[in-house]
Amino acid sequence: MPRTQRNDNFIDKSFTVMADLILKVLPTNKKAKEAFVYYRDGMAAQADGDYAEALDNYNEALELEEDPYDRSYIFYNIALIHASNGEHEKALNYYHQALETNPRLIQALNNIAVIYHYQGERAKEAGDNDGAEALFDQAADYWRRAISIAPNNYLEAQNWLKTTGRMHENF
Repeated sequence: MPRTQRNDNFIDKSFTVMADLILKVLPTNKKAKEAFVYYRDGMAAQADGDYAEALDNYNEALELEEDPYDRSYIFYNIALIHASNGEHEKALNYYHQALETNPRLIQALNNIAVIYHYQGERAKEAGDNDGAEALFDQAADYWRRAISIAPNNYLEAQNWLKTTGRMHENF
């Protein structure tokens, strides 16, 4: 039984019923509908903290999903799981795949910047100032890209960019 059919939460059940109805009437092929079911089950498992099951479902969805925009969100959610598990290199890999299929996915741009900033802080603490500065520059690059798409978002990042002299005039 799919995870979304096991939910005992009223809101989750309502979402599942609505999603199933939409799936039935959408003019998409069977493969796309099946990919969405795996994606939906992956999101449900991820929300419950069952990351192994979520990754299994996301990987199944990736096998079936052909739409680049939809694939970008599958990659993004896989990256979120790896980031939350402290697997930053894996997370970066999936965030970059998400951006390859959807360059305007500002959440991925922001999360890449957050990881590079975190790594920069760790390098600084370890006494590697040159390495830290390089990582901070990478973080700045991704935050500037995100801000160029959504200028009213990421105010904390904008402040950091300004105070560190990494904000360019075109923003």
